[in-house]
Amino acid sequence: MCDFSDEEVFLKANERIDDLQRNHYKIIQNPGRFCFGMDAVLLSGFARARQGDRVIDLGTGTGIIPILMEAKTKAEKFTGLEIQPDSADMARRSVRMNGLEKKIEIITGDIKEAESLFGAASFDVVTSNPPYMTEHHGLTNPEAPKAIARHEILCTLEDVISQSSRLLKPGGNLFMVHRPFRLVDIFVLLREYKLEPKRLKLVYPFADKEPNMVLIEANRGGRARMTVEKPLIVYKEQGVYTEEIYDIYGY
Repeated sequence: MCDFSDEEVFLKANERIDDLQRNHYKIIQNPGRFCFGMDAVLLSGFARARQGDRVIDLGTGTGIIPILMEAKTKAEKFTGLEIQPDSADMARRSVRMNGLEKKIEIITGDIKEAESLFGAASFDVVTSNPPYMTEHHGLTNPEAPKAIARHEILCTLEDVISQSSRLLKPGGNLFMVHRPFRLVDIFVLLREYKLEPKRLKLVYPFADKEPNMVLIEANRGGRARMTVEKPLIVYKEQGVYTEEIYDIYGY
């Protein structure tokens, strides 16, 4: 990683630099727009990429998943696709700040046009932390960055899954984090687009609560057999992470 003596040169108004606790990497964020959450970190720990793989992150936001996966895997190249220009700009500056320009490329573009942008069967791995909410209930400004990140305003679950299928090479894998209440929709769409669910891990905030996240791996053209992994519990008690969470975060 490059050592920059004055990190503020990378910042714009209302932005900050956060330490990712991996390889001394850092990321630029703007709390007024959107900051990455635990779901992105958990996805980066769940996803797998082999040496030489080409990886694309659909809806990369500020680039958190490619940066963390670059630290954790030996994949050859990462691409982040983001429709919001300001978020894509922050991601590019984070990539430069960490000296990762040869490993990570950030493209401003629409998920719905991903196949035309990159070509069919051009990636070994697709990752995505897509918008979870299907309805616009409670939205006061559908154009706000936080609303776009959380609600299916600019892309739907079907857009993500259909484009993932087209972008993946035969045998390639999609890794996605979503909400358990969408599981039926997810499985139906994966099968429709020839992506076979292979691994599932439910994430529980506490051992005695209902799961609030699900991590899924699907394989393009794979055979029908799925492994349900041991659940992931986030907190031992209020404010205290479990050891598995500390390990994923790198603390």
